[in-house]
Amino acid sequence: MLKQEDRIFTNLYGFEDWTLKGAKARGDWDNTMAILAMGPEKIIEEVKASGLRGRGGAGFSTGMKWSFMPKQSDGRPSYLVVNADEGEPGTCKDRDMMRHDPHKLIEGCLIAGFAIRAVAAYIYIRGEFREEGDHVEHAIREAYEAGLIGKNACGSGYDFDVFLHRGSGAYICGEETALIESLEGKKGQPRLKPPFPAGAGLYGCPTTVNNVESIAVCPTILRRGSAWFAGLGRPNNTGTKVFCISGHVNKPCNVEEEMGIPLKELIEKHAGGVRGGWDNLLAIIPGGSSVPLLPKDICDTVLMDFDSLREVKSGLGTAAVIVMDKSTDVVRAIARLSKFYMHESCGQCTPCREGTGWLWRMMERMVTGNARREDIDHMLDIAGRIEGHTICALGDAAAWPVQGLVRHFCPEIERRIDEFTRNQQRAA
Repeated sequence: MLKQEDRIFTNLYGFEDWTLKGAKARGDWDNTMAILAMGPEKIIEEVKASGLRGRGGAGFSTGMKWSFMPKQSDGRPSYLVVNADEGEPGTCKDRDMMRHDPHKLIEGCLIAGFAIRAVAAYIYIRGEFREEGDHVEHAIREAYEAGLIGKNACGSGYDFDVFLHRGSGAYICGEETALIESLEGKKGQPRLKPPFPAGAGLYGCPTTVNNVESIAVCPTILRRGSAWFAGLGRPNNTGTKVFCISGHVNKPCNVEEEMGIPLKELIEKHAGGVRGGWDNLLAIIPGGSSVPLLPKDICDTVLMDFDSLREVKSGLGTAAVIVMDKSTDVVRAIARLSKFYMHESCGQCTPCREGTGWLWRMMERMVTGNARREDIDHMLDIAGRIEGHTICALGDAAAWPVQGLVRHFCPEIERRIDEFTRNQQRAA
C-alpha cells in the first residue's frame, strides 16, 4: 500500500485550497527554476529513468516520447498539447486533478514544454468539464500574474504560454491526432500516421500530446528524483497511478496507489469491497470501458499494472475499475458499451463505421437470445475485422469488450440462445 509521503496528488479530494496559495503550501512551484536549470536533455533523461509510462491508456514511455521532438528548430515552433478530453466511460481521474490540483498541471506544462523546446501548451479539456475548466483558467491567470509562466517564466529566460481550449464532447477527440484536428478548428477525425505529431502536429509543427496525469506527475518526479519514482511499483511498471473505482462497490472513489497493487486489495482497502462481499463478484473491467473484462477467478490474483493485465488479455488503460456483481446482466452491459462506440465512431474508416453498428445490433440479439450459436463466431469475426484495421484505436476499443465477453462468458450467451429457441418451439 502506498505510503502517505509518496503520494503525488495530495489534494485529490479537494479538502484543501486549490489556488496558487494552497498549491505552494503543498510544495508545487517550489524552486521550479532549479528544475529548468537542469536543461532539456537532463530533464528528458530523468523522466526516462523514472520509468514513467503514459497515463492516458497507451502506456508508452513519456521520456521517450519527448525525445522524438526535434533538438534544433527548422523555423517552425514546437507545441505541447495536453489531452484533458477524458471521455472514456468509467474514467474520472483527470477531472479531479484539474478541479482540485490545477497548478500541478500548469507547472508540469512548463517543465515538459521546456524539455521539448515548445513555445506554448494547449490544454484541450472536455467541454462538459465546466468547473474543472474554470479552475484551470484561474490557475493559468495566477501563474501569469506570479511570473511563473509567460515571458521569462520563473526567471529562467524561457518564454512559455499556456492556453485552455474547451472541446465539444466528442469521444474521438481523445485520440491525439483527432484532438489536434479539433484544436485547429476542423472536424475531429484521426490523421493517418506517419507523419507523427512530433514531425507534423498542431498547425503542421512538431507537437507532443500527453495525458493530464502524465504531465502533472513530472514536477514531483524531478524534485524527488527518478530513483524514487522508479522504486515504486514493479519493473517496467513503476510509480504511482490514480485509479477510478466505480460500479458495485460500497465506496466508489478515485485513489492514488502504487502500480502493481493486487486488484482485490485495491477494491477492498479503498472502495469498501464489492457490494455483498467478494464472493458476489461477477466480473471487473480493469481499465476503462475499452479493455476486455475479467471474470472473478482472474480478479482474485491479478495485479494492476500494464504488463500483468496484458498477460491475462486485458489492459490497464486509464485504470478505471468498473466492478460488476452477480446482479449484473453482463451481456446487456457489454451491449450498452457497443452502442457507445457505435455512436462515437467518427465514420472515417469503413471497418469502424460499419462494423461498430453490426456489433451493436448483434449484441442486442445476444441480450435476448434471438440468435443462433454460430452467430457468436460471426460476431467475433466482425470484431476481428475491425480490430487493427482502422486509423485510430477506437475500432480496437469497440472490439475488445465483445471479445472479452465471449472469451469468459460464452456459456451465458449460449444459454440465452438455447432458452429463446426452446421458448419459440413451445410457442409454435
